[in-house]
This record gives sequence, structure tokens and C-alpha cells, in this order.
Amino acid sequence: MSPAEVLNTELAEAAQSLRDRQEPFAFATIVRTAGATAAKPGAKALLAADGTILHGWLGGGCTRGAVKRAALEALKSGAPQLISVAPEDLLEEMGVAPGDSVEGTRFARNGCPSRGTVDIFIEPCLPMPELVVLGASPVAQAITALAPQFHWAVTSTLPEGPSAPRQKYVVISTQGQGDLDALKAVLKGTSDYVAFVGSARKFAALAEKLHAIGISPASTQAVEAPAGLDLGAVTPEEIALSILAQLVRVRRRVRVDQDV
Repeated sequence: MSPAEVLNTELAEAAQSLRDRQEPFAFATIVRTAGATAAKPGAKALLAADGTILHGWLGGGCTRGAVKRAALEALKSGAPQLISVAPEDLLEEMGVAPGDSVEGTRFARNGCPSRGTVDIFIEPCLPMPELVVLGASPVAQAITALAPQFHWAVTSTLPEGPSAPRQKYVVISTQGQGDLDALKAVLKGTSDYVAFVGSARKFAALAEKLHAIGISPASTQAVEAPAGLDLGAVTPEEIALSILAQLVRVRRRVRVDQDV
């Protein structure tokens, strides 16, 4: 629970409803004001995935566009945003233009007659990425036990039909019990990451069979096989750890690439 929720029960209930539906959202908090402003420090709002205000208040329309843009950027990158909405002449005095970012603060123009300055902190709240672990092998069991500690939402079946928009990663650890069927089902869908627990030679043989039934070489080449970082792992728990380490690296690398 965030500080904003601790101080506002209604906001906390609205945020929990979004979490239950696996929908991304953001909190906005006014942290500083200068001059005449409608809202004061401490004012909070809950923002939807499209940047609109669902609950709370941040003053008039002077900040709305800047808040929406910052919320969209925060939800895209996963990184908090700090925006300062100020009169254009004040921005000129500081030597910055609307849209500039200086030492972590993005500046926006306040065109309202009040001519006040409002600094707003945007905190994104993203659903946990989904980790689908296929198989009942010892490695699959170890991954299922360890992954929630690293903030993964673990399931054992592929979703049918439309699902909540969040990152989806798949680890196939069937180990001879339906390997081809599992790979075919996964590669016919959409995932951010697919890994196969097994040797490179075994996967190469499976890939040839997949190509024969219409799965593209590009799809099989995207599969991490064998799964996991090369840690010299031997036991199921060690193999699971190597796979989770690779998952974390991929997950965080995606975020860094988005930030760039």
C-alpha cells in the first residue's frame, strides 16, 4: 500500500479495485506549490491507464494535460515522474522550455490566469507480470514455489481468450510429457518471453517438428533453449534459480530499453 492510500481510504478502495482487475494505474500527489493555486501540497488523485483522473482532485484544468502526459510516460516506463507546471515567463527565467527535463523534473507550461506553479509526483502501479509455468516436473515445481518471492503472478495454464494487458512470460518444463504440444500452444499465441527446459539438441529436434506443422523459424529462434543463465546449476532448485535470474534480467532489460 502506498502512502497515498494510507491517508485516503476511498482512494485505497478504488486502487484495490483496479489491482483486483489487473489494470495499471498511477497515483498523483502535489508536493509543492508557489503563487496562487487551487490545489495545495498533499492533494492526491488516482489516474487511469489513459491518464484520466478517476478519483481525487489536483486543482483546475491548468495541470490536467501535463499530468496525463506524465502518467502515460510513467505507466509506459514503469518509472515515477516529477513534473513542474509553471508560467511560461518563469520557465524562461529558469532557462527551460515546456517539455524539458532537468535533473529528474519535467517542465510544463501553466497557461491559466492564476500563474501559479504546481509540482506533481506521479507514481505508477503496474500489475505483476504473468509467469506461466507449464509442466509438473521438479524444476516446474521449484519455479512455481520461488517465483512469487520475486513478484511474479504464477499460473500453470495458458489463458483462453482475451486477458488483462500485462507482460506474459512462459517457461515450458514438461520434460518429455507433452513437450511438442506445449511449444505449439505457446508459439501460436503471444508472449514476451518463452523458455524451454531441456538441452539445445532436444529443442532443435522439436523445432524441426514445429516447422513441419507451420510454426515459423523466427518463432522457434526466439525461444530460450536451454532455459536459464549458465550458473552450473544441477539440482531442480538451482535450475529454477538460474531461470528466474534470466527472467529478472529480461524483465529489467525491457524496462531499461523503454526508458532509453
